[in-house]
Amino acid sequence: MNTDGIIALISRTGEKANVFILKKLKELGIEGLAPSHGDILVNLFRNSPLSMKDLAERIGRDKSTITALINKLITLGYVEKQKDPSDSRVTLIALTREGEELKPDFEYVSAKLLSTTFRGFSMEERAQVVRLLERIHGNF
Repeated sequence: MNTDGIIALISRTGEKANVFILKKLKELGIEGLAPSHGDILVNLFRNSPLSMKDLAERIGRDKSTITALINKLITLGYVEKQKDPSDSRVTLIALTREGEELKPDFEYVSAKLLSTTFRGFSMEERAQVVRLLERIHGNF
């Protein structure tokens, strides 16, 4: 087995998954979002509002990286910035009504993505893939 191209394969798989996500979003009439917005929105679907710091930690990116993503989501009308009432130095990110309305569509796209990703895999194989990818990720 040649393992030299494993990182390229992981990267190409990620690119194909992103194309898949964009296609499904377009089919639903949702345009302007990038797959990189997904982590932010999913975390806000679970718990809104969140501070910029909490969001950055939850998605494993630094605040400067997510600032541009959040600004785009603000422009699209899906999130808004708020000051934390208990600490005015803290900026909270909250879903708008339009953002909350995306949740069923995101759940649908996520289900389609996972069913495509794991087509033909047993539950044991699915768990093994996740464990191995987490291990590879942890190596870096």
